[in-house]
Amino acid sequence: MVTSFGGPPGFTPAYLRLGLDELRSRTAEALEGLASCRVCPRDCEVDRLQDRWSACKTGRYAVVSSAFPHLGEENCLRGWNGSGTIFFGHCNLRCVFCQNFDISQGIRPPSDGIPPQVLAGLMLSLQRRGCHNINLVTPEHVVPQVLEALPPAVEQGLRLPIVYNTSAYDSLHSLSLLDGIVDIYMPDIKFFSASRSKRYLKAEDYPQVAKAAVMEMQRQVGVLEIDASGLARRGVLIRHLVMPGLEEETQHILEWIAGELG
Repeated sequence: MVTSFGGPPGFTPAYLRLGLDELRSRTAEALEGLASCRVCPRDCEVDRLQDRWSACKTGRYAVVSSAFPHLGEENCLRGWNGSGTIFFGHCNLRCVFCQNFDISQGIRPPSDGIPPQVLAGLMLSLQRRGCHNINLVTPEHVVPQVLEALPPAVEQGLRLPIVYNTSAYDSLHSLSLLDGIVDIYMPDIKFFSASRSKRYLKAEDYPQVAKAAVMEMQRQVGVLEIDASGLARRGVLIRHLVMPGLEEETQHILEWIAGELG
């Protein structure tokens, strides 16, 4: 017997245990921070409440490029009905190898983004389609907007685990607001060399930011837990893209994971 989202009976996502009052409190704190934005490590300090934007090209509301059941994610996320991916437009990195360049780094589209009720509706739609989780792709710059959408989604019956699918270029403050809300963190660790991070990501501080972020993620949710049906329910799932000719980066990253995360 399984529930409508493919999980075991009795599974409760983290945010439901936290409660609506705490969700609303976190939302208020996060939105207040948009007035002088430091949502991600770029620390642009622009007033996004007034729809101004800088590095992430995102103003007051999150831009969503697509939302659909994704059958191309890791097996423990996609299951048999797909992972409910919500691809946010724009990004706080400038990876020269980005496969989603058109939505992450292209010219800012005319869209002003979607209000929280619409984002909540996307989550609920993915749940109705039988997805096993809500998979937030490139959410580093829209944490306040994600938090803002959760209370109305929960009030209307959202019950899926949340996957935070990130480049690991995350603010520790933003991650603290997500503590007890995110069930599965899926960081993509790219480089551990400052010079290569500067060249390929346009973010020289990426290595120290990513290390601190992943350690905080691990502190919050622990190691990956997979249920009897093969679906991830809680924990950290790290991805790493092996770059041609840069195998030593992979070696350093794996050594760090083994030494610091176990």
